[in-house]
Amino acid sequence: MMDLKRKSGILLSIHSLPSSFGIGDLGNEAYVFVDFLHNAGQKLWQILPLNPTDVQFGNSPYSSVSAFAMNPLLISLENLEKKGLLKKRDMVPVSTSIHNRIDYAEVCEAREKTFKRAFMYFKAMKKLHGEFDRFCLSNHRWLNDFALFSAIRRELRGRPWSLWPAELRDRHKEGLKQARARLRESIQYEKFLQYICFQQWSALKAYSSDREISIIGDIPLYVNLESADVWAAPHLFKLDRDKNPLSVSGVPPDFFSETGQLWNNPIFDWNRLQEDNYSWWVERISHNLQLYDSVRIDHFRGLAGFWEVPFGAETAAAGEWETGPGEGFLQVMADHFPTLPFIAEDLGVITKDVKILLERFGLPGMRVFQFGFGENFSEHHRPHRYVENCVAYSGTHDNDTLAGWLFTPSERDRTKGAVVRPRRRQVAKYLHHGIGGRNKLRFAVLQSIYNSRAGWVVIPMQDILGLGSEARINSPGTASGNWEWRMEKGVLTEKAAEELRSLIRESDRGM
Repeated sequence: MMDLKRKSGILLSIHSLPSSFGIGDLGNEAYVFVDFLHNAGQKLWQILPLNPTDVQFGNSPYSSVSAFAMNPLLISLENLEKKGLLKKRDMVPVSTSIHNRIDYAEVCEAREKTFKRAFMYFKAMKKLHGEFDRFCLSNHRWLNDFALFSAIRRELRGRPWSLWPAELRDRHKEGLKQARARLRESIQYEKFLQYICFQQWSALKAYSSDREISIIGDIPLYVNLESADVWAAPHLFKLDRDKNPLSVSGVPPDFFSETGQLWNNPIFDWNRLQEDNYSWWVERISHNLQLYDSVRIDHFRGLAGFWEVPFGAETAAAGEWETGPGEGFLQVMADHFPTLPFIAEDLGVITKDVKILLERFGLPGMRVFQFGFGENFSEHHRPHRYVENCVAYSGTHDNDTLAGWLFTPSERDRTKGAVVRPRRRQVAKYLHHGIGGRNKLRFAVLQSIYNSRAGWVVIPMQDILGLGSEARINSPGTASGNWEWRMEKGVLTEKAAEELRSLIRESDRGM
């Protein structure tokens, strides 16, 4: 069982760090943030998945072309320059860098040109080739397929792999051999980007560890159909002969959507996975635990029972519950990873079988303050009901910011203030606190979470800064405008650090 000694930390995606180059990266600002965490007495940094994002899939880190690769957009150009892989003149800020939103299309175009120049320098820098070769060898199990998949996808201009020529779609030996020869340079380029990503991440991770900051990663339960993972192992998913999904993932109608959420990920063939003792999952989790100190399993309830929707359905409402791999799966994970360093995202429709799994394996679940109030509130998410073996949040990456939730009517609220005002009064009454100013009520909420029994407390950075709905990072069920928020430079002040230290002192969460 994971030790949830009283600690606190911050939820912030690396994408959201400030940068002159349009998107947060693994450079100077990431180190500044770690120093802020250390100065503020924080011990945890929870991030969103580091896997590649794609404009085609709404730039979501939860819908990636690989469950193993890292996102090249996170590569620090400054660090490339220090390593001699770029020159100052190559590092041109993007035009949107002054804004606190990410323009992924512009960033991708600018980074592609810069990365190709860095690759050119790398090929001439022989002293790095030995280290590069060792990286490729130690990661060959996923890297070879990912690099080949990416190179073919680039050659075919992003065409879905189910529509590739049969010799590539179905991975015929001769077809793949010819592709490797034809695309050798492109394959090496993809491997180079991954080498740089992992090298820069390793340095940041070591820096965090030296400052006693533990990093919590995030593993989406499902993988994207258009991924190297499904292309390389189609037998592990429910696909037809043409490699199209028979059914797809989603969740039933809930708090976030009246028709549910249709994610369109292919469904795992859990019977096939079980026959192989879940080796693909063991490899995936082992890989992640080399990157992070612990991981949150997104949509954990899908291991107990999952919502399966017929392929082609217009909404997720057409789905049905199916039995997940459950105890057998988690026992295999416990055999390989005895401390089970997992946080279970147990939000949404939580049935008895999910609770049994959590109790059987001692896994901490999540408590989210926002879910304890409003029209469909649950006492389970109110701070006085938190248990020691849980991780408590003011909100998640799918929620509005705390200030936005308390003070700004969302687009869903048809009558201005009709939901927000009663919710705000409800929160103030619960906290025995006057509604008062925006900042005072926000701080009172954070106090209630910190002072709860929860072992760990993780607060989104937007809520630390008191930002409104303009800083929301994701709105489930919407197709655009998500994952774009970036933190402004200079907001990590001593005043913000002292506020966090005061919360720690009051709640006895240790420094």
